[in-house]
Amino acid sequence: MRVARVGFGVLGPVTAWDGAGGAIALKGPRHRAVLARLIVARRRVVPVTRLVEDLWAEPPPGAVGAVRTFVAALRRALEPERPPRAPAGLLITEGPGYALRAEPDAVDAWRFERAVAAAATLPPEDALARLEEALGWWRGPAYAEFADAAWARAERSRLAELRLHAVERRAEARLSLGLVAEAVPDLDAHVAEHPWREDAWRLLALALYRTGRQGDALAVLRRARTLLVEQLGVDPGPGLRRLEADILSQAEHLDPSAGPAGPGSGRDGTAGQVWARAAAAYDRTVASGARARLESTVGLLRGLAVTGGGGLEAARLHRVAAIAAAEELGDAALTARVIGAYDVPAIWTRSDDPEQSAAVVAAAERTLTALPPGGHEGARARLLATIALESRGTPPHALRAGSTPSARGLQAARQAERIARGLDDPALLAFALNGVFMQSFHRAGLALRRDGIGAELVTLSARHDLVTYEVLGHLIRLQACGALGDFPGADGHAAAADRLAERHELPLVGVFTQWYRALRLAETGRAPMAEVETAYREAAARLDGAGMPGLERGLLPLALLCLRVRHGRPAPTDERTDWGPYEPWARPLVLLAQDRRDAAEAALREVPDPPPDLLFEALWCLTARAAFALGDRETIRRAHSELTSAAGELAGAGSGLISLGPVARYLEELAATGPAGQEER
Repeated sequence: MRVARVGFGVLGPVTAWDGAGGAIALKGPRHRAVLARLIVARRRVVPVTRLVEDLWAEPPPGAVGAVRTFVAALRRALEPERPPRAPAGLLITEGPGYALRAEPDAVDAWRFERAVAAAATLPPEDALARLEEALGWWRGPAYAEFADAAWARAERSRLAELRLHAVERRAEARLSLGLVAEAVPDLDAHVAEHPWREDAWRLLALALYRTGRQGDALAVLRRARTLLVEQLGVDPGPGLRRLEADILSQAEHLDPSAGPAGPGSGRDGTAGQVWARAAAAYDRTVASGARARLESTVGLLRGLAVTGGGGLEAARLHRVAAIAAAEELGDAALTARVIGAYDVPAIWTRSDDPEQSAAVVAAAERTLTALPPGGHEGARARLLATIALESRGTPPHALRAGSTPSARGLQAARQAERIARGLDDPALLAFALNGVFMQSFHRAGLALRRDGIGAELVTLSARHDLVTYEVLGHLIRLQACGALGDFPGADGHAAAADRLAERHELPLVGVFTQWYRALRLAETGRAPMAEVETAYREAAARLDGAGMPGLERGLLPLALLCLRVRHGRPAPTDERTDWGPYEPWARPLVLLAQDRRDAAEAALREVPDPPPDLLFEALWCLTARAAFALGDRETIRRAHSELTSAAGELAGAGSGLISLGPVARYLEELAATGPAGQEER
């Protein structure tokens, strides 16, 4: 009998997956303990008596029978298609006990061991890819729920050590390839969590030196020395001592161009040397506590943010730290410059980190109040534009009445625009217009207004060489043209954005244009659904590691749901689907597809108003479809009222990502229910 393919995960909570990748129900904690104990044994037989000793500190009467019951249940779960009384092919009985005869690549920990070993024999580029993939398999501490189990202790320790080794080898590969900016944040966190690992300190110091931060590199080595001497009573090893001497003498072999060639070093060796030497000069010349360093840091973070992935995540993290450092100095003008200098264009209307956005808004509001009256108008405008951007997509009910983020955001956007136009500062005006765009979702049907904002941004930015804002303008116009059904126009803006992105190395742009092309394929109506679904899945793959969780989470399921609704098909019914922030609007349709009408009615009653963002019309249309199916006249009336002003648009296409088709079709459907659905706003 052929055993169905089953995978096992122990790099985190213990779990099992079927051949399609679905989670297998493993019942209670002792069932999982038996499975985990057999995985630890690595295909060897574990006697029943040993399993009893491992599962209970004081085994109860009938413990052996209980273990056999657990094993029988596991067999049914792992081999559900095995005929009755047929011998097990995976969890077998042998001699006095049991063994799990999983394939060598079926357990994530076993695959991880082989991947780390293989990476040691590969060139840096291949090693980095292998280690990145392998580290991505970790979902938490190994055998997470068995941290206190004596039988798991040695295996947990071994795997934890192997993971730390892999993290350090990944950093080494990045340094070899010249990807220093990617290595520093991970190494910084790594030494903070594992301060006894000398190799981690060595790699962090080397990475800092190669970014031109000689002073910081030496400070790291001093911290390592202090920690080792004071806490462990030992001196730093030869690797740390040798690196410190090499940095003090600026040894030639430490230069990044001296390392192996690869992406990021051989490609731009001259540029890399210029950067390293200039940064080193800055580090030697500007005192470590100088206020100018904060402003320079924000300038670096702006450039880092547009690289996407880890760069964007690191920029967000260090931005908050820079603001906090500026506020500690008590200089409102400096803080205003630090906050306002991070004028990174934003196209998506849902924050990647709402808590961080709220903290930035709070700091900007404090700084506005602290600025002395008279003057500082440019700084005020930047603070106001920051408030408008960071409060984007916030529901009106999120704060106390009379002081909602949406109302404040719209007010701040208008004030920033007014000041910027008065100062005749193109860069400031572009920043302010970004804030105006983010606050242009207070009702449905505003695509034409946003097209005007995008058009001004394109013209202004092209005239004054504001490349990132020129890209933003094209993406805004792409969205607006999509909402208005002007796909030739949207095609042109997508192509223009891609050309600029290629010329100026802006990788995140391609994420949005690829999603748009999936939407475009869906809206032609000529491609089979399967082809459109594939296009959406390929677009979603671009989001993995792009550093935009506010865009990524739940977007693919939402896109596929909209595609099904567009074609008159029921919602998917898989309860494991992660709808992310869109769950309240998807839930009634999912329950309807499961023939759970009462539950769908209850879910519809709990659906909140959609947040004011790029998916406002789409989420209202999903609500309208559920209300129509359930005959909920009050929700029908509200949906009709909210959507009327968007009658000439395609629902959701203003996002540039998804579409539910013409809003007018939903309005007709709602109006057909009777006078309640025909009420005007």
